[in-house]
Amino acid sequence: MIAEIAVANPRAETIEVWFQDEARVGQTGRNGRTWFQRGRRPTGIKDQRHDAVYLFGAACPERDAAFGLVLPIVSAGAMQTFLDELSGQIAEGAHAIVIMDRAGWHCANDLVIPGNLTPIFLPPYSPELNAIERLWLYLKERFLSHRLWQGYDDIVDGVCQAWRRVLGEPGRIRSLCSLAWAVSVIN
Repeated sequence: MIAEIAVANPRAETIEVWFQDEARVGQTGRNGRTWFQRGRRPTGIKDQRHDAVYLFGAACPERDAAFGLVLPIVSAGAMQTFLDELSGQIAEGAHAIVIMDRAGWHCANDLVIPGNLTPIFLPPYSPELNAIERLWLYLKERFLSHRLWQGYDDIVDGVCQAWRRVLGEPGRIRSLCSLAWAVSVIN
C-alpha cells in the first residue's frame, strides 16, 4: 500500500507516516496510577461534572513531531479543520500517510482530504495499532488525571499546557509512538 501511495504521488520526495486520533479530556475523567506507600490507600480527585474538550492530534514518530488542536466537539467539520491544519505541518516536498480509526467523522463523505495527505483506516477494534494511543495514555497519566477543573476554559488551558510540555521533551514523541510494525511496513 505504501508503494502504491508513493507511485500515486510522484512529486513527493518522501513519505511520512502520521498516527491520528482524538482524546476526550474533561471533568468526568479517569483516574491514573499514583505512587503511594504500601498499606495506605492513595487519595485522588475525581470530578463528577461533564464539561470536556477534544484534543485532535497526530504524531509522526520518524520526525519526532506532533500536531494538535483542542476543539469543543468531534464532528466532520472539526475533522476537516484538523486535516486542513495538519496539511500545513507536513514537511516540504513530503506526502503524509495518516493512519486513523474508522470513526464516523474520519470517514464522512463531505470531508475534503488535502492533496498532501492520504488516510489509511485501521481495522475495527484495534486501538493498539494506533501509536498515538500511547501518547494519550502518557498525557493523561502524567498531566491530566487527578485534576479538578473549574470549567471549560480551565480544561482548555490544562490540555494546552500538557501538550506543550510533551512537545518540549526532545525524543518523547519518537519514544512513545514508534511501533515496530509501522517501521517494517514503511521500509
